Amino acid sequence: MINRVVLTGRLTRNPELKTTQSELSVASFTLAVNKQFTDANGNRGADFINCVIWRKSAENLCKFTHKGSLIGIDGRLQTRSYDNNNGQKVFVTEVVVDSFSLLEPKNESQSSNNNGYSNNSSANTATEPDPFAGSGDTVDISDDDLPF
Repeated sequence: MINRVVLTGRLTRNPELKTTQSELSVASFTLAVNKQFTDANGNRGADFINCVIWRKSAENLCKFTHKGSLIGIDGRLQTRSYDNNNGQKVFVTEVVVDSFSLLEPKNESQSSNNNGYSNNSSANTATEPDPFAGSGDTVDISDDDLPF
């Protein structure tokens, strides 16, 4: 049997970090995932997916993301139920996140929401300036020097 969920979307709010009685870190958040189609007015809707992440991954998510951050997640779908304060049974469907990826450059994330959080995305390594930009020099390479 297979139960895998892979999503890419933006956080609708800052992740909420809590600690259980047994000292485990857990964070909950909602991911807005754009729909693939538009309505009659040309508007593209979104699905709002409830997610939960545990342990060190939860701490890292809270440390490196904020409302509006673009992330990718990999996990599994879970359903559960509990009785609320009024004695009513409440059913919950959520994604239990196994791993996440930061999908924005550090400076783009900071400029969209400059609240002190940083985004150490390893997916974006081209953040250093081009050392050859503006030099005006041409590079003389023969066809024999090219690997293709």
